[in-house]
Amino acid sequence: MTEYRSDLLRLLDSRGYIHQLTDAAGLDRLAAKQVVPGYIGFDPTAPSLHVGSLVQIMLLRRLQQAGHKPIVLMGGGTGKIGDPSFKDEARKLMTDDVIAGNVASIKRVFERFLTFGDGPSDAVMLDNAEWLDRLEYIPFLRDIGQHFSVNRMLSFDSVKLRLDREQSLSFLEFNYMILQAYDFLELSRRAACRLQMGGSDQWGNIVNGIELSRRVDGTEVYGVTTPLITTADGGKMGKTMAGAVWLNEDQLPAYEYWQFWRNTDDRDVGRFLRLFTDLPLDEITRLEALQGAEINEAKKILADAATAMCRGEDAAREAAETARKTFEEGSAGDALPSMNVSGEINILDALVGLGLCASKGEAKRLIKGGGARVAGEKISDEAHMIAIGGESLKVSAGKKNHGLLNPA
Repeated sequence: MTEYRSDLLRLLDSRGYIHQLTDAAGLDRLAAKQVVPGYIGFDPTAPSLHVGSLVQIMLLRRLQQAGHKPIVLMGGGTGKIGDPSFKDEARKLMTDDVIAGNVASIKRVFERFLTFGDGPSDAVMLDNAEWLDRLEYIPFLRDIGQHFSVNRMLSFDSVKLRLDREQSLSFLEFNYMILQAYDFLELSRRAACRLQMGGSDQWGNIVNGIELSRRVDGTEVYGVTTPLITTADGGKMGKTMAGAVWLNEDQLPAYEYWQFWRNTDDRDVGRFLRLFTDLPLDEITRLEALQGAEINEAKKILADAATAMCRGEDAAREAAETARKTFEEGSAGDALPSMNVSGEINILDALVGLGLCASKGEAKRLIKGGGARVAGEKISDEAHMIAIGGESLKVSAGKKNHGLLNPA
């Protein structure tokens, strides 16, 4: 590990957040002598963020823990375009009402991770629609556009990917990187923001913002990116058989959120404890060294800590108790996903309705592979009808995902 002077970079380095730094020495000096306001942008493409965004939320939390000021930037303006970075096709355009609803919904989760207020290191939340919606096209082109080379913009990996595949990249999307760079300039002026952070796919956009601030205002600002978070088997963080792992409670029950962390691959436990919990590093070193069945205790600690941070202590306790009843006692915990059924239901409809499979096609593959069970009995026929009597029935997808069918 690199030797840093500032608490901020020492913290980020020790817990595995740093992938790239634009000027490590300059940021280290600044963070060692003053409070550094830093921001990350989040585009409101859905009513909730998912676990794939969690490392960025935790990055803002670490910034605050090191005594600096987090700025949560909601993309009410850029969300009207959609970030084309490493996307195969353009996002569907959203109406202003949908964007506003998504912003309001997403805001709630940040209050779990950050302390908001008026103090020097208290977090603030801003929306780039405040300045982007007011831009006048010709003045913007004249004042800001002159600082961007199309040749250079075409060289960024996020753009080259689409062009190399001969996939359409609209002029609307092509403007996104200019608007994100302009966000950094505006935040530098409005909030003395000196740091932009983001995932490794945002490196080009961050560098653009740094260069724009330097050219227009002569301000020294900095950038940090995090590594791409993948699981040990090479999968994308936050993608499961049943779909995205949403952070908002109304998008995903707490038990399923807890269970996602409990199902962590043995090889990922230490890394995820560093990134997604506040456990001390020496305790994490002890937990990741556990072998055999003992590593399951570390996974439970990870699930408890991650769920408590995102959903609250009560939700974490309830989820852990449901898991204990389900796996250790063989009974069904109250927090399992459930649906009410009158009479009978097809096994495919049950698996999809409970959220155990994302589609009927996925449910068919599960049945063919021998992973579907009802009340502990393996189901091998995709036409199987489940009769609901006077008691609830447990439906299982594999060994770790369960739901309840309740009599209506």
